[in-house]
Amino acid sequence: MRIAGWFFAFLVLTIGLINTFWGNDPGYGIFVMLSSLVFFNPVTDYLSRKTGVVIPLWIKIVLALLIFWTALGVAELSDKIDLMVNDFL
Repeated sequence: MRIAGWFFAFLVLTIGLINTFWGNDPGYGIFVMLSSLVFFNPVTDYLSRKTGVVIPLWIKIVLALLIFWTALGVAELSDKIDLMVNDFL
């Protein structure tokens, strides 16, 4: 389960970076990058040790689905990836 957390954390972080630097809404990108912290195991372990707050798996799944839904639909991630690729070529 920890490997899946790292995978989703980097995937969501990448979506946030793309939306911040190649999108028209850097606020959304920053929000997504901050949301990716929920999927990093050291961050959630630290949070649970210091505050006693444990984020349930179902909340992480719902958050990941909402981020993917908004990134692919509303934020037009595929168009932004095309912009990013064209900048590097």
